[in-house]
Amino acid sequence: MNTSDGRCAADLPEYFNAAEDLLAANLARHPGKTAIIDHRGTCTYRELGDRVARMADVFNRLGVRRDQRVLLCLTDTRDFPTVFLGAMRAGVIPVPLNTLLTEDDYGWILNNSGAVAVFVSGELSDKWQAIAAAEPFVKFVGSEGGPFDDLEALLADAQPAPDPAPTHRDDVAFWLYTSGSTGRPKGAMHLHGSIRLTANLYALGTMGLREDDVVLSVAKQFFAYGLGNSLSFPYAAGATVVLHNGRSTPDAISALIVEHQVSVLGGVPTFFAGWLAHPSCPTKQDAPRLRIATSAGEALPGHIGKAFADKFGADVLDGLGSTEMLHIFVSQRPGSVRYGCTGRVVDGYRVRLVGDDGSEVPPGEIGNLQICGPTSAIGYWRNREKSTATFCGEWTASGDKYVCDEEGWLTYAGRADDMLKVGGIYVSPIEVEETLSGHNMVLEAAVVGAEDADGLVKPHAYVVLHNDVQPTPSLEQELKDHCKSHLAPYKYPRWITFVAELPKTATGKIQRFRLREDA
Repeated sequence: MNTSDGRCAADLPEYFNAAEDLLAANLARHPGKTAIIDHRGTCTYRELGDRVARMADVFNRLGVRRDQRVLLCLTDTRDFPTVFLGAMRAGVIPVPLNTLLTEDDYGWILNNSGAVAVFVSGELSDKWQAIAAAEPFVKFVGSEGGPFDDLEALLADAQPAPDPAPTHRDDVAFWLYTSGSTGRPKGAMHLHGSIRLTANLYALGTMGLREDDVVLSVAKQFFAYGLGNSLSFPYAAGATVVLHNGRSTPDAISALIVEHQVSVLGGVPTFFAGWLAHPSCPTKQDAPRLRIATSAGEALPGHIGKAFADKFGADVLDGLGSTEMLHIFVSQRPGSVRYGCTGRVVDGYRVRLVGDDGSEVPPGEIGNLQICGPTSAIGYWRNREKSTATFCGEWTASGDKYVCDEEGWLTYAGRADDMLKVGGIYVSPIEVEETLSGHNMVLEAAVVGAEDADGLVKPHAYVVLHNDVQPTPSLEQELKDHCKSHLAPYKYPRWITFVAELPKTATGKIQRFRLREDA
């Protein structure tokens, strides 16, 4: 279904519109096929294409001009792709926002981005009303309720634009704000060509997404990972996507998988761990079409990947991506999976591991991961300092520590600021966490550094137990002994704190910095 064999930007037509590229082939090939299933029902490619084409007139009536920014604070319904693709097709720059942010966050991003319009789901409008009252020159549009002008009414009155804006493959198409775990978020600026390139290199080339697939993503469309899973990838393949606008609970996801016979599931390790242990998790008989899953956001513990494979007879592909690179650039391959490591470099990308002195480290040693590839953001909006630190010529710094073996398999060693130095030797918290999670009483674990009585750093583990397991001193010692039997002696956790849950970001990443504050 792809309209180009592009593996790099130069393979794409010079004048290239990402939205038109994703929809044109589907409109020509199967306009009546279901593109989206959401809580309103089904939406065909023809219906989606019409909505997207009408957005140019909507923007014109709102006074939004080409290259201006619009914010999307939208839950996962057909309105998200309508506005996102409609903006890009019109040459307007959409900026999706995390729907879990605070009013203060939204106000700051509106000011930072200089956006001239905001599209808001009705259930989120309370966070925007005071902002709207203070910003009389910014247009506000509501989706499914709320006090603002109604998107459906605007679309009904609009005329579809027959042609897309004549954008260049290297024009900025959209922004994605990073999560901002340390300080304010940063707006990564992505190009029109990058959406097609991630689809070709990962979704079609590595994962093997097909036209007959039904796709469901736990991650929402405002995340880089979810944007690929639920928008660019299924449309590039001509597949069908199921959108869930509520919380991705095990019950809700299980019901959608069974009802719509999902074949491709995009998840994160935290979700998979809880879901596989939840009574609602379907059997292979309940979900016979589930043929593959992807995991990103954090390293997938090997035992979780194996549990998925045993239950469904299908691979779950661990992968590494980032907001800065748009999607996954290191991944497992279908039929070639090594659980416990992230995988190998996706075709079209290159990676290297460098030491603190900037020189490449040999196989088997921990290094700082840098990526070279065609989908890198061109920089952060209004943040030269962070841009020059992250985007280093052709290389993009990931902030991750990795180990690469002689065969090119990469294993996650933690974030650069999460690494521990115990007795002068680097210890990866991921390795200790993986060992703890392999114990049959442990649901998940996180490890940070803490000082002992002598002021020396040692591993401190925070452990979440399975529901029916009670923490005891004897269990604590059993877990320490378990680690000693599987790891080098200096790596075992000197302290274990049992907790009900681990602090996490909206994407499911463990916030170790919060644990370090308590350690």
